[in-house]
Amino acid sequence: MKVVLRADVEGLGRKGDVCEVAAGFARNYLVPKGLALKSSPGAERQAEAMRRSAALRRAADRADAEEIAVRLAPAVLSVAARAAETGHLYGSVGPADIVAAVESQVGAVIDPAAVMLETPIREVGSHTVVFHLHADVEVPVTVEVTAQAD
Repeated sequence: MKVVLRADVEGLGRKGDVCEVAAGFARNYLVPKGLALKSSPGAERQAEAMRRSAALRRAADRADAEEIAVRLAPAVLSVAARAAETGHLYGSVGPADIVAAVESQVGAVIDPAAVMLETPIREVGSHTVVFHLHADVEVPVTVEVTAQAD
């Protein structure tokens, strides 16, 4: 059965794609959940319009991400946190702290999910943090963690 996807479906396609799927999968899962429509000439024209608008939106999102990446690349972000004399932080510096530093020091608004940290930063010093701003745009930024004066 041919269906037109109304949303991105993992392992099947993106919004606006025309896909051939098993009739039961379409009837029991895709259509009731609103993820797809049964294919017809009108639905396929609507799908083409969805693909065009999605392509324009992705291009605009990528351009915005590249503009932010150009501003972030040369920046060295400074984050102050309470630390022991040994340099170990009492807490940690996480994505929310880094995003706040980006907003105050660079003037860019970034989603905390874009900050790629395997583990929170727990030591004073210089750390490299990767920002995943778009599927095609990643930028490494240096974050300088300093001991906060009490």
